[in-house]
Amino acid sequence: MIRFFVLFGFTLMFVSIRAQGNLNKFINTKYSYLSTIAIALFALFSLIEFIRFYRREAEAERLREAEKKDAPRHHDGDGHDHDDPHHHHHHDAHEHGPHEQVHHHHDHHHDDLHEHSHGLDDHTHESPSKWKRALGRAVLFVPIFAGIFLPVQTLDSSFVKAKGFSFPQIDVSEDNPGQHQFLKPDTSVYYGAEGYEEIKNKEYAEFKNLKRIELTDANYLKGMEVIYNYPGSFMGRTISFDGFAYKGEQADNNHYFVFRFGFIHCAADSGVFGMLADFPKGTELSDDQWVHVTGTLTSELYQPFKQTVPVLKVTGLERIPAPKDPYVYRNY
Repeated sequence: MIRFFVLFGFTLMFVSIRAQGNLNKFINTKYSYLSTIAIALFALFSLIEFIRFYRREAEAERLREAEKKDAPRHHDGDGHDHDDPHHHHHHDAHEHGPHEQVHHHHDHHHDDLHEHSHGLDDHTHESPSKWKRALGRAVLFVPIFAGIFLPVQTLDSSFVKAKGFSFPQIDVSEDNPGQHQFLKPDTSVYYGAEGYEEIKNKEYAEFKNLKRIELTDANYLKGMEVIYNYPGSFMGRTISFDGFAYKGEQADNNHYFVFRFGFIHCAADSGVFGMLADFPKGTELSDDQWVHVTGTLTSELYQPFKQTVPVLKVTGLERIPAPKDPYVYRNY
């Protein structure tokens, strides 16, 4: 029955996540159909397991009823039960001498002790195994409980602060694909060198002739990756996008990072993407303040990174409310 509860629990967890509208906080919504498949499969396996359990219980009950009906009830005319093993044992006891009775009793007592000792050994060996099984089953309920009852935290600047914002390089390591990405979305780790070159050229063609590049929820990650891949081609172009401000400890008074949290596939390869922005003097923004920025693309040597990075020279700033869905997703 434990299997049924585990499978049904996962079914409820996925249904709960979708019903609460939190699926976009776990995976790229492009792959939402996977959760639908998961719900269907877990529901099917739950039904199968319930039917199996019901049949086992019905079979066990049938055997119990059969045993009750087949219990020996044969008696002869003098009232003795010839099928009773105790009757034969009592009769044999009268036929043996005292010594044989004692010896028989001793053997019987020895067998009882041996069986009892063996039973204790079995119990000793089985107990750890039972505890391990119980612990293993309990662990399965942890994600179910968390997925159904615990609130899902929306990522914001506190996540950046907790992880720290001091990175040795912009390029994502091939030894650690898709994880801890920042500033530049990098999908190269999901392709071979030749395949990624083809993708780069195709996506570059979508933006290269645009005098004004507006990055929206639909093309934010794609556009950012193109700009970081070909920064020289977009110098002096007008670029605009939404994001939340993050000051950090490494930017001067006029510089803020403007970020969006994004999913390439799922939470495992999520990251904080955007660019450094040079605001007009006197601009004051708080962390997590959502803004719509417009400016001209330039570049600067950013000392903490020890390299030159694209920088948006802000010419237009509008404070905006946080969007209903603060995340962006990679659309191929």
